Amino acid sequence: MHLHAALRGAHAYLAPPATLAGLSPEAAHRLPEGAAHSITEIVLHLAFWQQWFLDRCDGVPTPPPERAELGWPAVEGASWDAILNRFNEGFERALRLADDGARASLAIAPALEFDHLATYTQGDAIMHLALHNAHHLGQVITLRQQLGAWPPPAGRWTW
Repeated sequence: MHLHAALRGAHAYLAPPATLAGLSPEAAHRLPEGAAHSITEIVLHLAFWQQWFLDRCDGVPTPPPERAELGWPAVEGASWDAILNRFNEGFERALRLADDGARASLAIAPALEFDHLATYTQGDAIMHLALHNAHHLGQVITLRQQLGAWPPPAGRWTW
């Protein structure tokens, strides 16, 4: 599968921007009973890691967070629209990188500090983002269903 198709979902899942479209700030911030995170928290987490991986692909030596919870930035004071825009801008940036075949096989330099990611190419990083996004956007869909905020305006897969 091409990296672009993996990011957009191809025929496996709804494209990330469509999955997040039409969601009110109130619904995005609401935490359903028993849920670990709100949609806002999940999308900010996705935006954080998109930016981190893409910056590393661009040679920016941003160190990884020292603890996992630091990859879940606090949402206090942040607007849903700003968080959604940040995610969508990062997503578009990832698509541009995915379409740049010359970069896909290039090693990330400096290498990522996680042992299991140390040999990542830029294409590996994009595939990692695609899988990470798919995982958490599945959570978003479940939360939207619990909140009565599904399907999004563009519709959904029907099977």
